[in-house]
Amino acid sequence: MDERRVNAGVTGAANEVVTRDGQPDARADSKHQAKDQTKDQTKDQTKDQTKEARREAARGAVLRHHGVPYYSQWGSPEWVARIVEDDADPCDDPAWRASGFAQPGDYRFWAKRLCGLTCFESALDYWGIAHAPRAAMLDEALRHGCYRLREDGGVDGLIYRPFAEWAESAYGVRVEVMTDEGIEASAARLGPDTLAIVSVSPEIRYPERDNAQQGGHLILVHGRDDDGVWFHNPSGVAPYQADAWLPYSTVTRFHARRGMALTRAA
Repeated sequence: MDERRVNAGVTGAANEVVTRDGQPDARADSKHQAKDQTKDQTKDQTKDQTKEARREAARGAVLRHHGVPYYSQWGSPEWVARIVEDDADPCDDPAWRASGFAQPGDYRFWAKRLCGLTCFESALDYWGIAHAPRAAMLDEALRHGCYRLREDGGVDGLIYRPFAEWAESAYGVRVEVMTDEGIEASAARLGPDTLAIVSVSPEIRYPERDNAQQGGHLILVHGRDDDGVWFHNPSGVAPYQADAWLPYSTVTRFHARRGMALTRAA
């Protein structure tokens, strides 16, 4: 077939291929359509790759919140080693009443169980959000089902979803529950207004030792880099107590693949 090209008559319009009798060549139309589709697909792929590259860059960038206050779940940070290593009476610490408890028995029972509430207190103070003393916050947390007393005398908690509802309604802090998620993915959630509380074994206070469990304790993650995270451990012992850093590979040994991302309201 003898083919010739003619202008379509519209400025800026593409030329079309016509046959000798002046009819458009269907084969040429198909060829142009295929080229257009390929261009569109390439553009979409490029956009997707650019977005993913930006996400990867954000995940890999150093992000660290400086000045997050550290609190021990007991009265004084320097007493933690004596309490967890030497079985010292927490009420021998002169600062035991500072968290608002009036009765020694209540303090002894609850202080060792309030890692999550202590992490939350650090976050609230960092963001300048007013709150009651820890003992009064515990009363509210119990009322909202964040902790549950068992018949055997134990305690269930911190329970994430009731806590998330309470944190938002009482303090304007949005909480996203994280489940079946590695520590690197949880750390990637950190942002200018976001911190994370993650579940680890309390044995993380001695990262050089072998651990027997994962989970059972909560720490506050407030920074990340390509290799690991910075965190506060409410029951930690120096140097892995306040503003501690550990590599992802080490934290993974203790990590229970769950936690919460806390975001301050804009």
